[in-house]
Amino acid sequence: MATTIKDVAKYAGVGIGTVSRVINNEKAVGERTRKKVMDAMKELKYSPNNMASQLRKNETRIIALLVPVVNHPFFAKLAYYVEDEADRFGYSVILVSSQQRVEKETEIISRIKRREVDGAVFVTHYMHEEQDLENCPIVSIDRAFGKNIPYVTSDNYDATKKALKYMIERGAKKVGYIGSKPLVDSEVMERERAYLDVMAEYGMPARIVNEVMQHGEETAVVADFMEKYADVDGVFVSGYTLSQVFQDTAIESGKKIPEDLQIISYDGVFRQWVTSHITSVEQPIEEMARQVVRLLIKKIRGEETCSRTVLKTRFVLGSTTK
Repeated sequence: MATTIKDVAKYAGVGIGTVSRVINNEKAVGERTRKKVMDAMKELKYSPNNMASQLRKNETRIIALLVPVVNHPFFAKLAYYVEDEADRFGYSVILVSSQQRVEKETEIISRIKRREVDGAVFVTHYMHEEQDLENCPIVSIDRAFGKNIPYVTSDNYDATKKALKYMIERGAKKVGYIGSKPLVDSEVMERERAYLDVMAEYGMPARIVNEVMQHGEETAVVADFMEKYADVDGVFVSGYTLSQVFQDTAIESGKKIPEDLQIISYDGVFRQWVTSHITSVEQPIEEMARQVVRLLIKKIRGEETCSRTVLKTRFVLGSTTK
């Protein structure tokens, strides 16, 4: 026998009207109750007449996730948790890789305006004018598009500053910074600002390579840094893939890690798969993903959202610092 809305209500311990309001994505349901209903529907494999509901509400129950590339560990992990959280709210996710083609992002914006997609999570290297995004339910990670586009980020400045001081306290005297400079206004730039402030505080000269680059160009950036600053004894790397390339290059050049050269990376995304990992500032990727989806759902419903959400990182010791 097919599961009914009455079965869902009984399983969730709520009234039939509450289940109906959740199905129709109405605002007058608390998040805890909404989750109970969504979990009950999933457990009982209940499928409401989505087509009729969508036509009535002018919704697709589809959101888009735009990332530069899909074969990067950070974005892959982010995509996993975005899809999982969206599923809890009854949404499907379109994954878009847009590093080489800004028109892919423009097309998603157009699809939102045509009501073919309900909203989108942007992790982008491109700038879009705020007026072009007007009335589009969009939420971003790290990138600030404007006051009406909320975004989720981590405590980039404070975490980088603490990590650098940790390295200096353990003997690093010639400290460098390797990063990837975004084309858009991004919280990622707070890492460079923290580095420059720490160098000024300790009276150390800046040894920095922070260039605009695309994913896949890490080797060239590392080679540029090594050519300019071969004498470094400590390096903060803004990105885990970049730090992997830097560590391999340093070892190939005869450096002993951490005896000759200490390394700290932002984004300890590989830590769960390796036993000898780089000391890192680990972003809460799962929390970032779930938070950004919840904000987007609020935007889709027309609810108020905070413009900037900052999540705490975790400093994880590895084998690359003393």
